Amino acid sequence: MNNKPILDVNQRPNPAQWLTLSLQHLFAMFGATILVPYLVGLSPAIALISSGLGTLAFLMITKWQVPAYLGSSFAFIAPVIAAKATAGPGGAMIGSFMAGLVYGVVALVISKAGHRWIMNLLPPIVVGPVIIVIGLALAGTAVNMAMNNPAGEYSLIHFSAALVTLAATIICTIYMRGILSIIPILAGIVVGYLYSFAIGIVDFKPVLEASWFEMPEFIIPFVSYEVKVTWDLALLMVPVAIVTLSEHIGHQLVLSKVVGRDYIKEPGLHRSILGDGTATIISALIGGPPKTTYGENIGVLAITRVYSVYVIAGAAVLATIFGFVGKITALISTIPTPVMGGVSILLFGIIASSGLRMLVDSKVDFSNNRNLVISSVILVIGIGGAFIKVSESFQIQGMALAAIAGVLLHLILPGKEPVSEDLFEQTVEKDKPKTA
Repeated sequence: MNNKPILDVNQRPNPAQWLTLSLQHLFAMFGATILVPYLVGLSPAIALISSGLGTLAFLMITKWQVPAYLGSSFAFIAPVIAAKATAGPGGAMIGSFMAGLVYGVVALVISKAGHRWIMNLLPPIVVGPVIIVIGLALAGTAVNMAMNNPAGEYSLIHFSAALVTLAATIICTIYMRGILSIIPILAGIVVGYLYSFAIGIVDFKPVLEASWFEMPEFIIPFVSYEVKVTWDLALLMVPVAIVTLSEHIGHQLVLSKVVGRDYIKEPGLHRSILGDGTATIISALIGGPPKTTYGENIGVLAITRVYSVYVIAGAAVLATIFGFVGKITALISTIPTPVMGGVSILLFGIIASSGLRMLVDSKVDFSNNRNLVISSVILVIGIGGAFIKVSESFQIQGMALAAIAGVLLHLILPGKEPVSEDLFEQTVEKDKPKTA
């Protein structure tokens, strides 16, 4: 990998470059970041604002050394929907806040005890199947969005919009090169939107009526809702941090290879995890979905070799400003559900496939009965929707139960493999070309 920088981490571009390069990162994260609130019933405007503020907080906590952008997390879609159903939007925010606190606790422990313990707790054989569960558990949601009209009935016209969107997204993913290959979600949404407008299922009136400046409807604790912490909310949201923490570590390793710096050691994994958790807490305090570092933006860094944190900060500022532009928010609200469904068919499948890829890349041996047992139990409990009901107001269900079961089986069953202390060196060594 040629990672010689065109602009290094702390180099500042000139104003024209700065705006162009920051817009590039904004486009890379835009499609996925607005899709999550669209799916869970939160405000896309607040998702943009919270992603901008969260990214700026992350950059400060990591001492302006880690060029990462934080957007809406797909891992929390099902738990946020469930939390909203049981305790309203405020309940989802309380659960997100608690998940952010878990990041803080993990960061504190890592700063004192190192990071080896967390890799022992969250090996690929646990995290991979849980990621598969996240993707496949949402499959029904994607198909229903794609096939049905606003009344919830099957409609071939609406389904055609989903298929056109899906086809455009696939074409951009497979055949496009450069920056277009990084933004297939946004490109698919644009093509699907134009097709939907052509067949008459888009109402553009809200955009014309919207003002340029518009204050989003923030969801503020003690103002918009009563703060009430329950075990149900904790068990819905907190176990997902098991997955997102592992995802975060993976992103930091990839980013380290792209930029050519060991971010696990400096500024340290504890700082980047704390930054991620702080972004999620900020988002929870204003009504946005939980946050995570974005692979799309790491892809932009790899292609452009522009690693400047100033560029990332510029994208964060632009995202925050866009959240207050009423025309943009209104435009997002006019995107037909089948268009988002078409994108989701591919995206949720990719989430599940990335779990498979983790198992393959980590060379998990399924001839080993231990690995077979752990993955099998996680998959069936998670996709089957099993739950443990302790009382009317307290139950552990679905993905949370699957993640907990996986961790417990990994800790209890004999035959655990040791984990290397130096994650970055281990990953670099693994990726070196073999010589004869």
